[in-house]
Amino acid sequence: MGEHGDIGTDASVVLSDLHDAADAVVAAFTSQEDWGASGGRPDQYASDVVADRAVHDLLDPLGYGVLSEESGLTAGSGPTVVVDPLDGSTNASRSLPWYSTCFCAVDDEGPWVAVVADLVTGCRYDAVRGWGARKDGIQIMRESAPSLEESLVAVSGLPPWSLGWGQFRAFGSVVLDLCAVADGRVDGYVDCSKDAHGVWDYLAASLICEEAGVVVADAHGRDMCVLDPEARRTPVAGAGPALAEALLEARQGF
Repeated sequence: MGEHGDIGTDASVVLSDLHDAADAVVAAFTSQEDWGASGGRPDQYASDVVADRAVHDLLDPLGYGVLSEESGLTAGSGPTVVVDPLDGSTNASRSLPWYSTCFCAVDDEGPWVAVVADLVTGCRYDAVRGWGARKDGIQIMRESAPSLEESLVAVSGLPPWSLGWGQFRAFGSVVLDLCAVADGRVDGYVDCSKDAHGVWDYLAASLICEEAGVVVADAHGRDMCVLDPEARRTPVAGAGPALAEALLEARQGF
């Protein structure tokens, strides 16, 4: 890769490239006027397509493989980057301020380098396995967690009943929901739908959470890092082991 460095072994190079990819999505949206349906698949928006093109234009020439919600798996000579070009695209289409773009490079050991960009506030989260997690360049760590009865929990889907939390919220972007657990704005996350989310929906934020001391797991005990565009998972997260265990137990009840 010349002066660019070795994307196969240098986490700093990969981290910089993923931030550049997030910048490319931000730039692509500066003149975006059509936030409606793409005319492709039923749940795809024009903004999804624009963001996906920006990601490929940046990452493909650098040699990365890309697993994208919008375009599937594209092989590369370097690590595969799991991408949701626009997570929360329905929110974006309705001017609801909770949507993001996210990236997670995967190596032989699993999730390696992650970047999440809040496309409304401009906030950036990133993490490298074993190096910790940051929000806007400042390290984040959940040092404590409330009990389930006192917790504020983000959800996706409709819970059939209260799972014992103090309060819950449904925001509409799994990635930002999980990052909100990492930075302390909420205490946990529960996917109340059955196998509704692909790996691009949660992998980047899961690494950020784990590096920030948050426990993230599939409700049914399956591997979360699966590079299969057809696979779906049911993520649950808690700010500490006790809260995560309580939320997992509650989620397994339906």
